[in-house]
Amino acid sequence: MNITKIDEFVLLGLSNHPELQVLLFIVFLLVYIIIIVGNMFIFIMSMVDPLLHTPMYFFLKVLAFLDICYSSVTLPKMLFNFLSENKRISYTGCAAQMFFLLFLGASECFLLAVMAYDRYVAICKPLRYMAIMNKKVCLSLTVLSWLIGNVVSLLQTTWVFTLPFCGSNQINYFFCDIPPLIKLSCIDTSSYEMQLFTATVLVIFTPFSFIIVSYCLIISNILKMTSVTGCQKAFSTCSSHLIVVTLYYGSGSLIYLSPKSINSQDSNKVLALMYTAITPMLNPIIYSLRNKDVHGAIKRMASNTKQNRIIFFHRS
Repeated sequence: MNITKIDEFVLLGLSNHPELQVLLFIVFLLVYIIIIVGNMFIFIMSMVDPLLHTPMYFFLKVLAFLDICYSSVTLPKMLFNFLSENKRISYTGCAAQMFFLLFLGASECFLLAVMAYDRYVAICKPLRYMAIMNKKVCLSLTVLSWLIGNVVSLLQTTWVFTLPFCGSNQINYFFCDIPPLIKLSCIDTSSYEMQLFTATVLVIFTPFSFIIVSYCLIISNILKMTSVTGCQKAFSTCSSHLIVVTLYYGSGSLIYLSPKSINSQDSNKVLALMYTAITPMLNPIIYSLRNKDVHGAIKRMASNTKQNRIIFFHRS
């Protein structure tokens, strides 16, 4: 077996057509700007508006922070590669990119489950909501989701980078991910792929099952409500979260759990874009579009800005 020590990898990117590189750069630069601006807006607004200092918006603020970090692990490098002939990434850099992607991705999986629990308590136990979801509990659940993400990421990254690589160092992907990397290994990876499948099932379906149970209880409670307005408000607060869960879990499951026979590398790239770029871009839009609290916060922010300008001009 010819095992060659690989010091760096080459990320082949989304497309090998040179004429598309500038167009792709412009498109994904706009996507990245929208991600940063949209999620920063949610983060800052949740910080400065006193009426948004609730458990729901605490978790939404954490989600916005995760989305900014998550997209920043892949998109800047991808943007650089669109305009550069040097598409190399060091061995250490590749490992670091994979670690942070898995860490942030797994953390978000469990955070979405925590957000489902928050909605369950808010709708099913409204009188005890603030007592149950106090600051200590919110912080503990967030830290727990990060700790689980860290453990999962550390184990998976260590596992992948102990594999021997030989021959080609070209990764047919736009970031360092597990499926394309293990294809470069010199040994039979069947047992490793089974371990990956098992780990993915645990990471995705454990929190997803918790989300399903939470929403079954929520729907059961909503159907018992006599007020139409109450039902509509309850469904409205849950719909945004359900859309985000569907987009995030759906694309991740199709990549890591689908059989190789029905998954091409190109389709995997499109699905990977869903959870690394498109979902972080859509999250602030989804949570803001039909959210009266956010609309109210925007109006209050605009009103305060106008008042501050008037005071400033009067003083000057």
